[in-house]
Amino acid sequence: MSIMKIAASTFAAVSLATASFAGSLAEPEVEPMIEVVEEETGSSAGSGGILLPLLGLAVVAALIASDDS
Repeated sequence: MSIMKIAASTFAAVSLATASFAGSLAEPEVEPMIEVVEEETGSSAGSGGILLPLLGLAVVAALIASDDS
């Protein structure tokens, strides 16, 4: 029975110790908000999204057309 008393007292001590570290009476420090402003870039890359796939299709079409089978 002495092992049960030791286990119970250890459990009580550990549970009380963790409760004492759970919180604090100090006010939380709030960092100031930093606003990030992104500038819009020009639309020069707008046609680049379709240009590369079309170029790839043209290369594949040229390879198929030049096939000597």
